[in-house]
Amino acid sequence: MILTARGIDVVGEAADGAEAVAAVLRLQPDVALLDIRMPVLDGLEAARRIIARAPSCKVIMLTTFDLDQYVYAALQAGASGFLLKDVTSAHLATAVRLVDTGDALLAPSITRRLVERFSGPTSAEPQQTAAPTQLAPLTAREREVLGLVARGLSNSELAERLTLSEATVKTHVARIFSKLGLRDRAQAVVLAYETGLVTPGAT
Repeated sequence: MILTARGIDVVGEAADGAEAVAAVLRLQPDVALLDIRMPVLDGLEAARRIIARAPSCKVIMLTTFDLDQYVYAALQAGASGFLLKDVTSAHLATAVRLVDTGDALLAPSITRRLVERFSGPTSAEPQQTAAPTQLAPLTAREREVLGLVARGLSNSELAERLTLSEATVKTHVARIFSKLGLRDRAQAVVLAYETGLVTPGAT
């Protein structure tokens, strides 16, 4: 699928993972779309190399199934989210714009299913002892917000749950990202589960 949308330019294409990495390093795009399963170099390893060598480039993974076994690993590698391959052009364009601004790409329902399914066998065990150290910069309210973000709540849902304005919620989220060195909500979800701040299935 070739993306054509106002304000979005496709600067390059690649036939395999190795070509994708080389193209990103050469062309320096803002966002890269990677298929999880690619020849020569799979999308997961390609994502790792791109994020390590071109950290300003946001990565979106494309997959056939919404609970693909590699999706959680892709988020751990630093990808900003994932989409199904049958996504519409309009949805894809919206996703690219959201990721480019550091906003949420993963829909709340997908976030919940994803983390509950994969935070166990495909990731490191939750490190309960790491939480006080890694999350120490956060205030009690910021920890609460991070926990709700990890459960898939959007800013509007957070505002309703906490009886705050959306502007205040956005400020809390931005401060959390800044204090913890996070790029986006995808990384926030991974960190919250890996530190044991929240656990799969918790409500």
